[in-house]
Amino acid sequence: MSDILNRLAETLEARKSADPQSSYVAKLYAKGLDSILKKVGEEAAETIIAAKGTDAGQVVYEVADLWFHTLILLAQQGLHPDDVLNELARREGLSGIAEKASRPKE
Repeated sequence: MSDILNRLAETLEARKSADPQSSYVAKLYAKGLDSILKKVGEEAAETIIAAKGTDAGQVVYEVADLWFHTLILLAQQGLHPDDVLNELARREGLSGIAEKASRPKE
């Protein structure tokens, strides 16, 4: 699975220097963080709506859109999918209660 994430991360990184007129992702980067966050929020809402329905294919489609836009956000922030995968690996085997208790206090 990380092969596709790595390929997508490379493509998204390359789009940072692409012409916004020729690339949807480059256009999002050019519009800035707020536009990227808006798309992540829209895709999250669409995922929720799809999950309330009965079409599993639609859920997969919307989650793919959500993940894609989240990957754009990661790239915009200078992060890589491996950063998230490493965090998930760190949490593996921890109970949710123990993981939450291990977080720094804000």
